[in-house]
Amino acid sequence: MRDVEFPNRVFVAPMCQYSCEDGMPTNWHLVHLGSRAVGGAGMVMSEAAAVNPEGRISPGDAGIWNDEQVEAWKPITAFISENGSVPCIQLAHAGRKASRDAPWRGSGLVGPEDGGWQPKGASAVAFDEEWATPDELTESDIDALIDDWRDAAKRSLQAGFKVVELHFAHGYLAHTFLSPLSNHREDAYGGNAENRARFPLRIVDAVREVWPENLPLMVRISTTDWVEGSGWDVPDAVEFSKSLKEHGVDLVDCSSGGVSPHQQMILKPGYQVPFADSVKSGADVPTGAVGLITEAEHAEEVLEAGNADVIFLARELLRNPYWPLHAAIELGDDTPWPLQYVRSKPTA
Repeated sequence: MRDVEFPNRVFVAPMCQYSCEDGMPTNWHLVHLGSRAVGGAGMVMSEAAAVNPEGRISPGDAGIWNDEQVEAWKPITAFISENGSVPCIQLAHAGRKASRDAPWRGSGLVGPEDGGWQPKGASAVAFDEEWATPDELTESDIDALIDDWRDAAKRSLQAGFKVVELHFAHGYLAHTFLSPLSNHREDAYGGNAENRARFPLRIVDAVREVWPENLPLMVRISTTDWVEGSGWDVPDAVEFSKSLKEHGVDLVDCSSGGVSPHQQMILKPGYQVPFADSVKSGADVPTGAVGLITEAEHAEEVLEAGNADVIFLARELLRNPYWPLHAAIELGDDTPWPLQYVRSKPTA
């Protein structure tokens, strides 16, 4: 993509670790992300990195809103690059789903007394019962957020990242603008599809202004809200992806859901592959497939069929950071192993 060549099409999907303090990545992140580079992934993406403090999902989330965070990311990106992979950062804002606790503590609301904050969103509509009702963003708030995304992209470059992904999925801020289920605005950012896409596309433009022309820009979207008869669905995703391509996006990472507690998801291996295929063919843009892809042969079949251009792996890489190296052997490819590990390389 652009001037970046990836050693393979296995990409590490962003996975929150809830292990930062004040947005600062730690040695945990160096080992966690570095292991996936050693394990042979073609691209290693960070967890969602918030563009400002209020954009974190939890107080333990990563960020890139100040220069100290830039310095903390540098050894991580250097290690990923030194081990043959491409470092990528996902820039994000949690919107109305912000200020929640870590999953192992129940994911409940974190109040100001415990280091939390008041969430903000496209509209003053809570995600569900027992979730905070967000403050509706004003137009001046939106303008300030655009600056935050632009500044975060600048810092990402300084930190050594070679690819940026913008998180427009899973019911977080940008997705809540796109979906009519969560966007009840009556101004230039609400109503019809063009207006609902205005804020996300402004983010793309701001980032593309400062992100080098020779480096790739990706966007993760939810291709459907999984709410039959209403909400955002695949045809909307295709049209939006056409606009993303026109605005300088190089690949659309096709996920789904997250904006409604009433979603009815149908889970099975590769359940989101048809979405990647629809966006790839309908918008004529490269796509990534993600979701319950765990077997090397399945991943290869998706690529060989042209359903997607890359495979994003998440939980499977938590279980086995070296999945790409073993997948290569299974598929008959003699991919080099790290010299330190060659003595343990299995034969085909």
